[in-house]
Amino acid sequence: MPRKLAAEFFGTFWLVLGGCGSAVLAAAFPEHGIGFLGVALAFGLTVLTMAYAVGGISGGHFNPAVTLGLAVAGRISWKDVPSYWVAQVLGGVGAAVILYLIASGAPGFAAGGFASNGYGDLSPGHYGVLSALVCEVTLSAFFLLVILGSTSSAAPAGFAPLAIGLALTLIHLISIPVTNTSVNPARSTAVAFFAQTAALGQLWLFWLAPLAGGAIGALIWRHLLSPGESPGLIGREPR
Repeated sequence: MPRKLAAEFFGTFWLVLGGCGSAVLAAAFPEHGIGFLGVALAFGLTVLTMAYAVGGISGGHFNPAVTLGLAVAGRISWKDVPSYWVAQVLGGVGAAVILYLIASGAPGFAAGGFASNGYGDLSPGHYGVLSALVCEVTLSAFFLLVILGSTSSAAPAGFAPLAIGLALTLIHLISIPVTNTSVNPARSTAVAFFAQTAALGQLWLFWLAPLAGGAIGALIWRHLLSPGESPGLIGREPR
C-alpha cells in the first residue's frame, strides 16, 4: 500500500503541475500562448505519461472520481478508497505549491483564478450552475466508461493509457469554456487554495459532480456494458 499511495501522490502531482501549470504559465503567454488546445493536450499528456510510469503500481487513478468509479465497478477494494483520496489530494496540493512558487517569480504576478474551476462569474464562458453540474457529471461518467473499457480484458493490451489520455484531452476541449474542466476533485481542490477568487466557495460542485458522474459511469459499465463483471473476468460475459 505505501508504494500504491506514493504512485497516486506523484501521479496526481504531475497531473496538476503539468495541466494546471500549462494553464497558469503558458496558456496566455504573450504572442506564443498555447491556448485552450494546448492546455487540453497538456492534461491528457500528464495522465498518459504517468499511467505508463506508475499505473502498474497503483492502477493510475490520480483522481478521486476515478477511484470511486473503480470501487463501484469492483476493480478495487472499498477500504482502499479513503487512502487513495488522501494521497491524490496531497499530491495535487503539493504540485499547486510548486506551481505557485514558480508563477510568483514573474514580474507583476497576480494569482487570479490560478486555473481553478467555477460556474457563473468564475466560468470562462459565464455558464450557470446547472450547465456546470450537467457538464461535469456527464463527462466524468464517460471518462469512467473509457477507463473501464480500455482496461478490460477485451481491449487491446497496452493501449489503455493512450485511450485515457486522449479522452481527458477531449473532455477538456469540450468543457474548458464551461467550468475550466474539473472531472477531478483533487485537481480542483489543489488550485482553489491559491485562487484570488471565490473558487473555494464553489468547490462543492467539483467534488459532487465528478464523484456522481464517476459512480454513474461505473454502474453503466458494470450492469449494462459488462454485466456480471468481476476482477478476474473483466469485459467477459458471465457463465
